[in-house]
Amino acid sequence: MNIIITGASKGIGRETVKRFVGQGNHSIIAISRNNQKLETLKTECVKINPGSEVIPFSGDITSGGFYDKFPDNISVFDKPIDILINNAGALVNKPFAKLTDDDFDNMFDVNVKSVFKIVKFLYPKFSRGSHIINIGSMGGYQGSSKFPGLSLYSASKGALAILTEAMAEEFKGDGVSVNCLALGAVQTEMLENAFPGYQAPLSANGMADFIVDFAINGKKYFNGKILPVSLSTP
Repeated sequence: MNIIITGASKGIGRETVKRFVGQGNHSIIAISRNNQKLETLKTECVKINPGSEVIPFSGDITSGGFYDKFPDNISVFDKPIDILINNAGALVNKPFAKLTDDDFDNMFDVNVKSVFKIVKFLYPKFSRGSHIINIGSMGGYQGSSKFPGLSLYSASKGALAILTEAMAEEFKGDGVSVNCLALGAVQTEMLENAFPGYQAPLSANGMADFIVDFAINGKKYFNGKILPVSLSTP
């Protein structure tokens, strides 16, 4: 399969790349701002399965310049994109009264606008059977527990959930499925920033297993759905 994963240099994104590599001979574009970590990931993946191809692509997916360079890398695909996992995300943990316009713009640029930009750019490469997975959060799930300091993060993930529903409706005529996984507490660097000292019941490895299976099989059962994936919140 031809797969693209954003936010691939660490945490859940990194483990998801490795799970796909271990599962079969896939071609994976791994996107992150951190080129060094991507190159390390590529080396690790060659050891796991030399038959898979991991293509590091470093850059800022919120920047227009990123897309000027991207066609040179996506041209390695002779077939349409099978799976896009929009995993890149940002979090600011700050009391509401201290939040700034820059905080707002950063949260919505990374967590919402980047998804809009990359899906719009890649849409001609999707075909019937393609699956877009947006990695959301229980913080953006309506009716879930909310926490002080995470208002903009939660609001941006809520916007991502609605964007998922809207894209699924727009794309269903073309046979492209779009779903959002609203993740609960997973032991990652982002969780540590949100809840210092908290130990999550799930690891990035474990969540990656679920995401890989859902990316392949979830489109058979779901489209336009916001699915809670959570043992705790936190």
